[in-house]
Amino acid sequence: MKFMMKLSLAVLALVATTTVGYAQPKFGYVNSQEIIVSMPEIQDVQLSMERLQKDLGEQLEIIQVEYNNKAAEYQKNAASYSDAIRQSKEQELMSLQQRYEELGKAGQQDLQNQQSKLMQPIIEKATAAIDKVSKELGLTAVFDMAVGSIIYFDKDQMVDITPMLRKELGISEPTKK
Repeated sequence: MKFMMKLSLAVLALVATTTVGYAQPKFGYVNSQEIIVSMPEIQDVQLSMERLQKDLGEQLEIIQVEYNNKAAEYQKNAASYSDAIRQSKEQELMSLQQRYEELGKAGQQDLQNQQSKLMQPIIEKATAAIDKVSKELGLTAVFDMAVGSIIYFDKDQMVDITPMLRKELGISEPTKK
């Protein structure tokens, strides 16, 4: 009986020391979107974007008013126009409509580009903070609840199973450029 008790204690001590020696992975999570919209810098981005949207809206409105005025004039006087003048006026209206559409598309693209440009330093700052806090806490991986992905991980404590999956599925290694 004493032998079994000593053996049990020895096994328990061995298990306790081996499990203490191996750090269990620690996971965390964050809602990056919530963090980013809470950052003070975001207010400057919002104000800048509002100004750009207002400027674009004003330019589009100028073209729209010009189009409406010319369309009203055309409808009012269309019966008195010769064929050449009628075609010229119709071409002018189509040109204004095309300018409006092109400015709208280009303006939206510019807005998106500007937003990306303004957001980049904010995203980088948030990412750096997430990395720093994650390392300080000794986390293995951090899941981003806003996008459903891992946004930080300690490569030293994780295993990349991609090569094993490639082998299992019979997929060749990609060529390195």
